[in-house]
Amino acid sequence: MAEAASFASLWVPFCRKHDIEPRNPESYFSLKRDPYKDKVRPDFVKDRRKVKREYDEFKVRINGLGDSIRRRSDAFNAHEEIKVMKQMRNRDIDEDEVVERVKVPKATWMADGTHWPGTWTVAAPEHSRGDHASIIQVMLNPPSDEPLKAKEPSQSEGPGDVRPVRTTASDSTSMDLTDIDIRLPMLVYISREKRPGYDHNKKAGAMNALVRASAIMSNGPFILNLDCDHYIYNSKAPREGMCFMMDRGGEQICYVQFPQRFEGIDPSDRYANHNTVFFDVNMRALDGIQGPVYVGTGCLFRRVAIYGFDPPKTKETSDGCFGRFFARRKKVVSVSSAPEERASSEDSHSVMLGEFENEEMNIALVPKQFGNSNYLIDSIPVAEFEGRPIADHSSIKYGRPPGALRICRQLLDPTIVAEAISVISCWYEDKTEWGQRVGWIYGSVTEDVVTGYRMHNRGWRSIYCVTKRDAFRGTAPINLTDRLHQVLRWATGSVEIFFSQNNAALASSRMKLLQRIAYLNVGIYPFTSVFLIVYCFLPALSLFSGQFIVQTLNVAFLTYLLIITLTLCALAVLEIKWSGIAIEEWWRNEQFWLIGGTSAHLAAVLQGLLKVLAGIEISFTLTSKSAGEDNDDEFADLYIFKWTSLMIPPITIMMINLIGIAVAVCRTIYSSNPEWSKLIGGVFFSFWVLAHLFPFAKGLMGRRGRTPTIVFVWSGLLAITISLLWVAIDPPTSSSGIGGSFQFP
Repeated sequence: MAEAASFASLWVPFCRKHDIEPRNPESYFSLKRDPYKDKVRPDFVKDRRKVKREYDEFKVRINGLGDSIRRRSDAFNAHEEIKVMKQMRNRDIDEDEVVERVKVPKATWMADGTHWPGTWTVAAPEHSRGDHASIIQVMLNPPSDEPLKAKEPSQSEGPGDVRPVRTTASDSTSMDLTDIDIRLPMLVYISREKRPGYDHNKKAGAMNALVRASAIMSNGPFILNLDCDHYIYNSKAPREGMCFMMDRGGEQICYVQFPQRFEGIDPSDRYANHNTVFFDVNMRALDGIQGPVYVGTGCLFRRVAIYGFDPPKTKETSDGCFGRFFARRKKVVSVSSAPEERASSEDSHSVMLGEFENEEMNIALVPKQFGNSNYLIDSIPVAEFEGRPIADHSSIKYGRPPGALRICRQLLDPTIVAEAISVISCWYEDKTEWGQRVGWIYGSVTEDVVTGYRMHNRGWRSIYCVTKRDAFRGTAPINLTDRLHQVLRWATGSVEIFFSQNNAALASSRMKLLQRIAYLNVGIYPFTSVFLIVYCFLPALSLFSGQFIVQTLNVAFLTYLLIITLTLCALAVLEIKWSGIAIEEWWRNEQFWLIGGTSAHLAAVLQGLLKVLAGIEISFTLTSKSAGEDNDDEFADLYIFKWTSLMIPPITIMMINLIGIAVAVCRTIYSSNPEWSKLIGGVFFSFWVLAHLFPFAKGLMGRRGRTPTIVFVWSGLLAITISLLWVAIDPPTSSSGIGGSFQFP
């Protein structure tokens, strides 16, 4: 973090000076396009070379950080041991006894002379990965309120500013930052307290801790949520998201969701990692109802919506979204409004959490909902006020006056940092509504969907923002097994939602009907795997039995089949047209829909039913791994095979359909009265199933068709077992031979 903060003092001004996009240095320097295109400043080439050289040195320091910390710690620990030995010798203690009694606790020493308990490899008690106190380290203080130009070095001594880069003309290696704002945003490292025996609620608990700490230290009205494998590809995207919330009617918007875009995907996108049908069709359609679902990353939130408040009433008599809740609080610390406005802010900022007859009752409920931190509670109306649209038009009844935010923010002091440390402790959420009604919701694998659902259920709207240039980019698993486990986690969360109080069938009247249906689909779609499995086996059973899927091809059936086929074709055309994707991408999405439906979705249903009905939790783990051969290949992970039990159903489907085709062809060839129409009909549907499973088969074969032995073993065992079951159910007669009229020549 310290190295990144140091490099940022050069990288950020360079980006501002030359309008660099993307602002991820690794992605920028890896671009395959001409970096000098559209750059008009004559010193761009020199500046880029300097920054590239600094970035390469930065990566070398980062890669060697582990070894340097170990060497530094060994040197400091040896120095401490020598120091203790000298002290004991001065006490006239025997030499051998000194060597035995000298046991200095090992520590990891930092560059500033401080140290962490425990060594780099061996953790100390109460200072390990799952057992440590709260940690907050301010790497960069809050910036000044006014732009800081490089030509004014005397201003850099203010709080929160970094030392500007030298701009002397005589220094050929310096960067000319004249009239460039060199301020850096506040950078804080936060690690919440973790103790054995506490349920820390994974990502949801981490996000709630971050919300509380940031409320005390910065209290921005909007929060941008990104996963650790994502980065900002368009620096103007957060501004576009805030424009929705600050525009007329924006006070009803709880979050702005951006589409997920991925890098490092194989050119054919074998396992539909781009998920374009969902992000470019489904999410856009939801944008026309009450808003898209929250997908866990690439989302800009309104802070007060995370706190569990209802949206402000639309009628003019409303005081906003929070009056009764804070109407009787006597102390409101506001850093964004003038002193004369602070008295009226208690009446103008309101949050409707319910119709309480006694306002004193609301005050008693504050610690129960948010905890006993007065700093946190007092920050809530401030964040709500700062997030309001600007009341620059008569039609805006719920806004803030222009210029209300031009007040210097409160500086960080030890009291504020200590309070921020206290709100990320293990015990802070005890007997509060964090994770229940406030913040990210606990109790589900897909806490992101549940959190967004709760906001929509309270009447909030969301927006889907598709920027011309991708807002954010990230990575996705391109390996078959990793992709199946990712889909399994999503489907398991959906099953948990279906069997919980977050089922959309129980939603309030504030949620629109079509939005409710959309959330119902989120919880129901894994159960379609049961019907999908039946559909995939039907063609094979038809080939085994010699009977077509339906008894007679009458007009009614053909009409029904035609209507269904035309409906599906029209849906496919609309998906392709709306999303602007190629037919190949759409077909990849259809293929993986069947692959995931017959493997991960079915396993998720099984997991959910066992957990709900019997209280049994099962997991699907990786048991073997076949590594790729070419480590230099960018897509080497695509060919890595890791066996998992999720692969059993698709393998069974492929083997049964292949055996069914072989049996039907042999029966027809050696039949005295061959029925080629039945054979063609049955084989067509079996080939249709196998065509959907083709990417799965390629994943099993790995590179150059090297299929692991375990695949053949399982396939053979399953095929033999099902064949024997079929013979037991429908044994051949003496007159018809195997499978009816088929006989060996």
